[in-house]
Order: sequence, then structure tokens, then C-alpha cells
Amino acid sequence: MTFPKPVPTLLFLISLLIAPSSLAADDRAGIAFFEAKIRPVLIEHCFKCHSAQTAKPKAGLLLDTREALRRGGDSGPPLDTAKPDESLLLQAIAHADNVAPMPPKRKLSEAVVADFRHWIALGAPDPRDKTSDPSAPTNPLDWWSLKPLTLPPVPPGAQSPIDGFIEARLHAKGLIPGPQADPRTLIRRLTFDLTGLPPTPPEVEAFLADQRPDAYERVVDRLLASPHYGERWARHWMDLVHFAETHGHDQDRIRPNAWKYRDYLIDAFNRDMTYPRFVQEQLAADILFPDAPSLTPALGFLAAGPWDESSLRDIREDSIDRKIGQYLDRDDVVTTVVSTFLSTTVHCARCHDHKFDPIPQTDYYNLQSVFAGIDRADRPYDPDPAIARKRTHLTNTLQKLRTLDPALLASLLDPALQSEVAAWESKQKATLPPPWTILHPEHIESSGGATLAIEPDNSVIASGTRPSQETYTISALSPLPQITAIRLELLSDDRLPHRGPGRTDNGNLHLTEFQLLASEATASRQVPLRSASADFNQEGWNIAAAIDGNDQTAWGIYPQVGKPHQAVFELAEPLVSAQPATLTFILRQTFPVGHPIGRLRLSVTSAPPPINVSTFPDPIASILRIDPDQRTSDQRLEVAAYYLNITLETQLAALPPSQFVYAGASQFAPDGSHRPAGRPRPVFLLSRGDIHQPGPEAHPGALLCVPALQAKFDLPDPLDEGVRRALLAKWITHPDNPLAWRSIANRVWQHHFGRGLVDTPNDFGRMGSAPTHPDLLDWLALELRDHGGSLKNLHRQIVNSDAYRRSTLHNPKATGLDADNHLLWRQNRLRLDAESVRDAILLASARLDFAMHGPSIRHFDLSPGVHVTPVINYDKYDWNAPSANRRGVYRFLFRTLPDPFMDTLDAADASQLTPARNESVTPLLALAMLNDRFVLRQSERLACRLEAEPSEIAQKINSLFLLVLSRPPNLLERLDWSAYAQKHGLAATVRLLWNSNEFLFVN
Repeated sequence: MTFPKPVPTLLFLISLLIAPSSLAADDRAGIAFFEAKIRPVLIEHCFKCHSAQTAKPKAGLLLDTREALRRGGDSGPPLDTAKPDESLLLQAIAHADNVAPMPPKRKLSEAVVADFRHWIALGAPDPRDKTSDPSAPTNPLDWWSLKPLTLPPVPPGAQSPIDGFIEARLHAKGLIPGPQADPRTLIRRLTFDLTGLPPTPPEVEAFLADQRPDAYERVVDRLLASPHYGERWARHWMDLVHFAETHGHDQDRIRPNAWKYRDYLIDAFNRDMTYPRFVQEQLAADILFPDAPSLTPALGFLAAGPWDESSLRDIREDSIDRKIGQYLDRDDVVTTVVSTFLSTTVHCARCHDHKFDPIPQTDYYNLQSVFAGIDRADRPYDPDPAIARKRTHLTNTLQKLRTLDPALLASLLDPALQSEVAAWESKQKATLPPPWTILHPEHIESSGGATLAIEPDNSVIASGTRPSQETYTISALSPLPQITAIRLELLSDDRLPHRGPGRTDNGNLHLTEFQLLASEATASRQVPLRSASADFNQEGWNIAAAIDGNDQTAWGIYPQVGKPHQAVFELAEPLVSAQPATLTFILRQTFPVGHPIGRLRLSVTSAPPPINVSTFPDPIASILRIDPDQRTSDQRLEVAAYYLNITLETQLAALPPSQFVYAGASQFAPDGSHRPAGRPRPVFLLSRGDIHQPGPEAHPGALLCVPALQAKFDLPDPLDEGVRRALLAKWITHPDNPLAWRSIANRVWQHHFGRGLVDTPNDFGRMGSAPTHPDLLDWLALELRDHGGSLKNLHRQIVNSDAYRRSTLHNPKATGLDADNHLLWRQNRLRLDAESVRDAILLASARLDFAMHGPSIRHFDLSPGVHVTPVINYDKYDWNAPSANRRGVYRFLFRTLPDPFMDTLDAADASQLTPARNESVTPLLALAMLNDRFVLRQSERLACRLEAEPSEIAQKINSLFLLVLSRPPNLLERLDWSAYAQKHGLAATVRLLWNSNEFLFVN
């Protein structure tokens, strides 16, 4: 947003910037001219002497309000709109002889004088209030985008309602519509618009030969039914939500599962999903449509934007920087949701009430609260509903077991289940583990300064310092006359990072050496260990390394953190003692980061070898040794619960593995310190957006400025994060929400005409543009809302109109009255976007791969090894690889490392929301189209295709024009291009034609 240079007071600035809501749409072009050309000059050169802030305005002339400027000063009114050259203001700034010069010491440039002459000729349009009192009362809700949708009367006499609204405006301005485009131009325009591809020569010829009155409408229906339609419009949507497949920020790590959201978009557009359903799925598919788990990738919308890995994973959860990161992350989600679906700048209310639109700061933080329970992560899901239901049932039942659900526990004593348990138990007798005797530590010591404490269950827990080298020494009295093995249990504990077993921030553990010393009254010796086994070995960190005497090796259990683990060490020979002996255990760790054990417990057994890790945990093994008839009810309950647990775990493990999508998620596997919130985090209104100035707690809600809808959400369960998103989705898609329906209608129009009826598609507020055709915008919004929410039907209405089918021919008279074509007397000439350029080149060279869906294609070389911040090279990619020929929508999208070729063609910057792409014209574009390795390779391929034709060079040029421009060359072109091809070769000729305006633009 560009503001004028500072003026004396803030209130005065606001009075200048806010245009009255009743401003006629006819004046928008003139007002845009005033804002760009006139207001800055008045502020810089005139207000010092001619504003209300001046104690004594010179010549009694004020220029800081519309009314004062028209009234004039001591010499009378300064403007004559009927005779601009006779206006005193114009004569003054032109330094005419008969008036006092303004400014007095330096004449303004001729270009500025010409701008003022043009502005006066337009009628001196001026959006400033008639009063200089900026506190004049206004109704903040009296704004076009907030008013209810009402069906406007359609002006009669036109081919369609769309043309009726447009032609009525044209006639009112004394303009007539331009002529219709020729058939070749129409099919090229239509095919690019709806599919992002050019028509093939056979498609063009078929259309030209079709004499049926509805030939054009048939092409429209064919293109809307094409699967390429979904690919085209998914790409537009990805721009809107700044979708990419890396995190962005400093590390920009790859998101290998993000592409599934792109595939969801393609399918949704191709199925012509109703727009309300489309919105609801992206915000709350898991809540609103729980029986359709295949829709989970829709939630990729909530995770489409950047994610600050440094703030949200790599620092402590309870730090102030982590909280700042969470607020900023939610800000991106809120901004994406509201900008995309409502075309509203709610993010301007992050630090204070919105300065221009009726959005208080409370609304902004209430919207943040909607998303306070989700994060961005790889979310597991099952596309098959049957598998999803089974996994959910098994998981929920296991959760009930772990939380000791009373109803479930009562069912475990059912005779049928007890009989099933007995049958299972009879098969387990032979695998019963040895009886273990837990040791009671008598002496505990830490060499690294950790604090060791003995727990009631005879375990030892460590706290305090976490050095890189640590040795625990634990001594206990031997309770058995013979010992054959030792068991080391590493217990999980809520006091440990990630519940342990290690005390590092990621819960990891390394055990370098495990030793046993035996001391009796007369001697002390080290007891040799024969073997070791564990219930889990980290790859490359086997339990055997803990008894090999080598400090460079270790037993590790990462990434199975948060779970209890155990290892069993078999003695080389039984340790026999006639009297109680003291056993001393030495557990040594050496690791650069420091991985001390968090909580451990030691046991011994006298069972004969070999010893393996126990299949049964205590006290289950002990209970199984008791005769079933002698067990208590609690013991029978415990065995049944254990049996049910392992049965459910086995069934769960037998299911096909879950798929993953990078999406908004409340449940996901921890990644470092990035863990699920568990419950919605509290969100507070931050004064000035400052984390150190929290105000009242926010509550989930929407925008108060839509009076037809309730902004405050009634939550049946405040801890249910999903219902918050569901309520917002319903609020956005409510039939009485004018912002949502106007927003999407404007976006569809924008991509057919290059500019929306509102040319600030993400801002329908006072700092955005007013609609050029407000009645037409409302008619389109209601056409979509009241006729099934079909976007394809809206496309059909627009592209079948005469307005869409007009030519781009210049008309001097119309240009003089409406240079920017706001009134749509002609069609706009648009440049192809980056993906269309690329796909059209591949199609012409007969190399385009039409395969749909799947992981994105990486058109770059990724350096070997593991990189936190990726190191990639686009120049090393092999353009002969089969993957080189996929459509542009399937390219892998790096956020901070974009493809240079696509970037030169103004592909969207995925770090920003892109409601409309730039259309720059620079030497770089021409150089890229001539010299980029992709273009060079495809030029060679198209040249080979032409060379294969058994024809003269003139016929090859004819084929080239048909493939690239969808038309044959005229006689002069055929002669000139044939001569060029004979001199420089067909490949150079292809490159030249691809660099032509006729290829790069759509008429």
C-alpha cells in the first residue's frame, strides 16, 4: 500500500484516504487518476500554503477538501471543468501571465500540468469528504461489500444477463461494445483460460469446420469436462493460498507429503464440487465429513503457507520465543483463511483495531482462537473408509484400556472373553519369562553431578545436570543365592523430556557400557557378561555394544522415545554366593550431546540360561504363574486387559500402513519439540501485538461486520478444537455471508478477464477498489449461491457471454473515455502465465506428459547427504529425463529457492499470498525464452518433429505456426520465416517464434 507523504495530523491523513461509501462506480477510473497523479502533487507542493492546517491560507484558498477546492478563494472558483484551459488552478501551475504563479518559485513539470488538465477534463473527480471535519459521523457498516446480496434487475435487450449489465454501462457512457473475436482467437483464448493449454491444430480445425449454431458452446462444455480444467484452476488456487512444498524461512526443509493437497484441489475442481462444500472441506473435513477420510488432504489448506521450523521445533516449548512463533504461525493461517474466502484484510487488526474497516482487534484474536489447537505436520489418514473405521475403533479401544475406562473394564470379566483368554494363556505357558526379583538400591552416585533419587518402586530417577559424559553407580544387596541374568528397565516418566527414557530434549538415550561388580566380605571382582538382548535397538546402536568394552559404541533406543524399554544381560557363568553379596552396577555414557538415563530399575533372576527379553511385563508374568482358580478378580481383570491390549495391537499392526499428508493436524508424531497441543492453547488479545502485553483471553468467533450472522461461536465442548473450525466453515459458507459469495464470484471473473470486477481481489474494504459493475458482481454471486454452488456453471455463464468473446482491438474513441477498459468495451489482452508457457512449449514439441497426480517432480539436483537447509541446483537437471515432461502444476515448489526460469516468467512467490500475478516485461524474459536450457531442449525437439515431416521448408513453417500460434502464416510470413530457417536452422526459428508476443500473449 502506498501512502502520500506525511501531512500535519493523522486525522487529516485519514480524512484524505477514506472515500465516501456512496461514491459512484463510474468515477473509479477518475478517482484512481486523482490518487496517483493529483493528490501527491497537492500534498507536496500546495498544502503548505493552502490547507486548513495553515494559520492564514494564501488568497483565502483551501485545497485540502473537495468542497473547499471547488469553492475557491479570493479570486473565485479555481476549476472550470467545461473549459479546463480556462481554470485558474491550471493557469496558476502553468505560470500563465495573467495569474499569480503556483508554486511561486518553481514551475511544475509539463507532465504534471498535463495531468491536471486531464483531471479537470474528467470532471475533477475527488474522493475526499465534503467536510474537512474528519470526525463527521459515518456508519462503518455502510460499505458495498458488507451489504446483503440482493438480486438486481437485469437490463433488457442483451444476449445474456452479463451482457445486459455491461452494455447498459457502456451505453450510459456513450460507448458501443467492440466486435467479436475471430474463431481462431476464441478457441485459443478459451482453451488457455479453461485448461492452461493451447488448442491442438486438429481441435482448431474441427471448431472452424463446425457449422452448428452451438459449436462454441460445445467447445466450452468439452473443455469444462476435461481433466486439464482441474489442473488449471488448482494452480490458480495454489497461488491464493501460497502453497509450496518446503517450510520456507531460514531452513526451508522439504515437505514430502504436501503434494496430496494439490491433487485434492485438482480432483475437487474436476468433480465440480459445490463451492460451500469446497470451503468446508478445506477448513474442517475431518469434523464435518468424518465418514470420508479420503478428504483429509483437503486440510492441506491450513498448512499451505510457510512454517518457522526454528521457532516452532528447535526451541523450548515453554519459551517466550515459541509463543511468539505460535502467534505468528496462527496469523498466517488466519490471514490465508480470511483473505482467500472473504477478501478481507483482518490481519491489519493484529496490533490495533483496523484503521479503515470495521474490524476490531477482538475479531482478529477470536479468529486466532479458532485455530489454537492445530499445528502443521504430517497427518496420518486412511483413504479407505473401512480401514479408517477399523483403525479408529482399535485406537479408541486401546485408549480406553489405557485410561481404565470403567465400562470397558467391566466387560473384560465376561465369561466368553475369559474363555478366550484361557485358550490364549495355555499357549503362552512355554514362553513365560523367568521370575525377576527387583533390587532395592542401597547406594547411588552420579559422576557428572546429576541428582539421583530412589522411587517407591525401587527405580532410580535422575534430574539436574545433563553432561556429555556420565556414570551412574548403583549398589544393592543380592537377594538370591544364585544369579544368572540381570534385567535393566528404562521406564518412561512424565517428568522427562518426551517422557524419556533419556534426558535430552528429544528423549534419546545412549548407553556406552554396562558392568557388574560383585563384592563379598573378602573380595570384589568384575563379573563377565556373556550376551545381551533388548526389546528395541536403534539402527547402528545395538545392545551388544553396551558390553563390548568400547566407549565409541553404544546402545541407543531413539526414535522409540516415550515408551518403556528393557535389556537383559546374561552372565558368563552363574554368580553363586553363600552369603549376601553386594552387587554394584556401573552404567557409563559418552556422547557429545549428553544422553543420560532418565529413570531405570534393576532386577535379577536365577532362572537357567538362555535368557531373552521378557515377552510379558510384570506383574502379568507373575499372575500367569498362579493357578487360574486361585486368582483374584483383579488379577483375572488384569490378564484379560493385557490379552485384549496385545490382540488389538496385533490387529492394528496388521492394517495397511497409514498414508500421510502435510496438513493442519491436532494429532501427529512428535518432531523434536514440535508436539501436538493436546488441547487448544489459550489465545490472548495482545496490546500493540506485543506478547509481553496480553489482555483478555480470546474466544472462538468470526467477524462482527457481517450483521446477518452471529459472530460469537457457542462451543458445546471448549476443549474440542475441531468444532471451532467447523463452526467457522459454516459461518463463511452461510448463504447470508455477502463477503464469501462476492469474493469467489470476483475471482472467477478475474481469471477470464485478467482483472476482477473489483481489482483488489483480496481487499474488499475501504482501502481496496470498489466494483466497476456492482450489480453484475451481485448477480454473479447470487447465480453461484442460488444455483447449486457450481463453479463450472459460473464459468459457463461468463465465457458464453458476448463480453468475453469480444476482440482486443483498439478503439481510439473508447480509449479516450475509458483507457483502462474498466467498462469492458473490449476484451483484455493477457500474457500467458509461467505454467502455460511451459506446458504450451511441451505440447508443441510433442513431449507433454499428460499423467495426473502423484509426487511432485523435482526439476533440480539435490546435493547428496542430509541438509537441514537444502542445497539445490536447477542447472544440473537433465531435461531428457521422463519427468521433465510433466505439466507445470506438478513441479516441486521450493519456497525460498524458486526455479529461475519460472520466476522470470512471474510465477507466484510462494512466500506470499498471490491473488493476482505480476505481468512484467523485462529483458530477462526475452533472454530466458531464447537461452534457458529447457527452451533450448524443447526447441531442438520441435525442430526434429518438423524435420520428420516429408515436406518443403514452407510447409514446415506452416506446421510450426499452427503448433505455436494456432494459425497458419500469411504469405509474407511464410517467405520471411522460411528464409530465416534455411539460414539459421529450424531450432533457432522455433526459439524466435516462442519469443514472439503472439505466442506469449492471448488476444
